[in-house]
Amino acid sequence: MAIEKMAMPQLGESVTEGTISKWLVSPGDQVNKYDPIAEVMTDKVNAEVPSSFTGTITELVGEEGQTLAVGEIICKIETEETETEAAPKREEEQNTPSDTGANRQGKDQSNKARYSPAVLRLAEENGIQLEEVEGTGAGGRITRKDIQKIIDSGMQQKSEAPAPAAVQTTQQAPKQQQKQAPAPALSAGDIEIPVTGVRKAIAANMHKSKTEIPHAWTMMEVDVTNMTAYRNSIKDSFKQKEGFNLTFFAFFVKAAAQALKEFPQMNSMWAGDKIVQKKDINISIAVATEDSLFVPVIKHADEKTIKGIAREITDLAKKVRNGKLTAEDMQGGTFTVNNTGSFGSVQSMGIINHPQAAILQVESIVKRPVVMNNGMIAVRDMVNLCLSLDHRVLDGLVCGRFLGRVKEILENIDEHTSVY
Repeated sequence: MAIEKMAMPQLGESVTEGTISKWLVSPGDQVNKYDPIAEVMTDKVNAEVPSSFTGTITELVGEEGQTLAVGEIICKIETEETETEAAPKREEEQNTPSDTGANRQGKDQSNKARYSPAVLRLAEENGIQLEEVEGTGAGGRITRKDIQKIIDSGMQQKSEAPAPAAVQTTQQAPKQQQKQAPAPALSAGDIEIPVTGVRKAIAANMHKSKTEIPHAWTMMEVDVTNMTAYRNSIKDSFKQKEGFNLTFFAFFVKAAAQALKEFPQMNSMWAGDKIVQKKDINISIAVATEDSLFVPVIKHADEKTIKGIAREITDLAKKVRNGKLTAEDMQGGTFTVNNTGSFGSVQSMGIINHPQAAILQVESIVKRPVVMNNGMIAVRDMVNLCLSLDHRVLDGLVCGRFLGRVKEILENIDEHTSVY
């Protein structure tokens, strides 16, 4: 017999931690390799984690609702071990020196200085010097458990570098004040709602975007009277023929993708000492559930027809609402188009989807009196397009030209436009 340890997997690029939302097994359960054992939430996706071994669950290390860094142990599994496998292992154990202070320096410490964002944040909040912490993770990596153990023991003050009293007062006061800030007073009938892992991830991402990205904002109104009439005239026959809806949103995503091809600066990302202009045009779209927000991606949107985009919007929305969205569905976005008009908004400023450089909010199509070129007043279908931009990457000139091009494309859609 051997006890194998299951670690938190990396469920997508740039994912550093996951929250165990539900265990699908209990201690004592028999599992086969690849059987799902837990549901895990990240800031990008909800996914089932498969077992890496065949055997018996002996311990669930992680608790439901607990957030663990990638690589941290989530459970232990007892597996069958043949004699030929066990012999070399026993021999190796006999030849391995004990874990004493004298030989600790001989351990693999290749990951000692690799810190996850969760570890960095926890250490900073509690004044812990990471270089003084001994990591128990692979390659000496410091895990959240290592930091939490120090916090629980009350020993973190010993790891802090000494500083003059006046400096400690000015530096520590804001932090202490933040920690000791009282919770809002509850009155009769008030309800406390626990913050879920997904909501925590959304909050962390939004805070990161607003604090790191210097947002600027601009808006342009568009006359989509002809586009609206055209879509309404073919929507029923399209649904009957294709089996899914032809939404207004598909026209907006296609127009944005076409304009991005002509203004590639908009399809860029800030990378510290450089700006990365992405070759592929992958449009992120926001899909909301009752208590969460997901941002799946339409890959190579500039190469797809309006029909193709409409199909992807439908398929991705179904995946979100059925809990079938995968990590791959969430990766690679280069620009976001958000359908805020679906719930009646007519003007909004979106928070940029980090590390992208802009987000386009498509507002409600509303009928308004408009002064035409001939001086006459007519009732037209109008929509506001609101663009939030990263002012480190983009300036008003290119953003104005980009929005103007999106406007031009939309205002020229009519009965002669093909959706195929």
